[in-house]
Amino acid sequence: MKVYNSIDEFLRISFAVVTIGTFDGVHAGHRKILSRLVELARTNGGETVVLTFFPHPRMVLQPDDNDLKLISTMEEKIILLREAGIHHLVIQSFSKEFSRIGATEFVRDILVNKIGTRMLVIGYDHHFGRNREGSYKDLEELAPLYNFKLEEILEQDINEVAVSSTKIRKALMEGDIRTANLLLSYDFSLTGTVVEGERIGRSLGFPTANIRIEENYKIIPAEGIYAVTVKVEGKQYKGMLYIGRRPALGGTSQTIEVNIFDFDMDIYGKKITVFLKERIRGDQHFENLELLRKRMHEDKIHATKILS
Repeated sequence: MKVYNSIDEFLRISFAVVTIGTFDGVHAGHRKILSRLVELARTNGGETVVLTFFPHPRMVLQPDDNDLKLISTMEEKIILLREAGIHHLVIQSFSKEFSRIGATEFVRDILVNKIGTRMLVIGYDHHFGRNREGSYKDLEELAPLYNFKLEEILEQDINEVAVSSTKIRKALMEGDIRTANLLLSYDFSLTGTVVEGERIGRSLGFPTANIRIEENYKIIPAEGIYAVTVKVEGKQYKGMLYIGRRPALGGTSQTIEVNIFDFDMDIYGKKITVFLKERIRGDQHFENLELLRKRMHEDKIHATKILS
């Protein structure tokens, strides 16, 4: 898959089969659209193009709304779209200026003249252009004018999988990882760099790798202990992840740290990915470190059972 960091980098192709959207999480509902895109490109001898935007439009148009957190970082989205068999991914910078492009102008100048759209596949209730003024009805009128075919993935087809990015975000914020993973059709993950911590876990017999996540827009699930698998330098390990403020130690700021089972490598400064399988419990306060140590032993037993 070729990745372009703006529409200006893209060179027009002769038969582009295109879809547009933010595709946050690239979940099971999105995959309905993507699989149809791939099928149409294959049967018509075309190439698939996904046009997406960054930052998320809501972050630009509603800058005071800090509630929106995203399921996938752009790096994660690229991996998922590549796995879906997409040929071209165009990541267009979304700005207030870009948001003011009219619907007809967007279709003519970007989809047709710049990309070479011959087939356009969109999800139901899709709106585009300035103030989201463009609708499916507008696309139906513009398609014959600009010589492209139009296909809408109907609401009932999306609802068959009963999934939305909003539902997944809600499940993650509630710590319901099983539901989130089911809706995603893969395991939700966190990727970050291992940084120096206070080494308190080591003194308790559970050394942890503290993870710093660079993307402040990435959604962090509910605080607590999770059974996880961890990818380190291409190898997979089992472990348990802690997200919380360490109330037993008088902490106030949130930390993300993982205890990797049967592991003793020095990985400071390295990137690791943690795949969340199930939440074991919420964050708790313990009267002393001995009670915390005892509970961590129980957590490890529980995590091992889940992961086996």
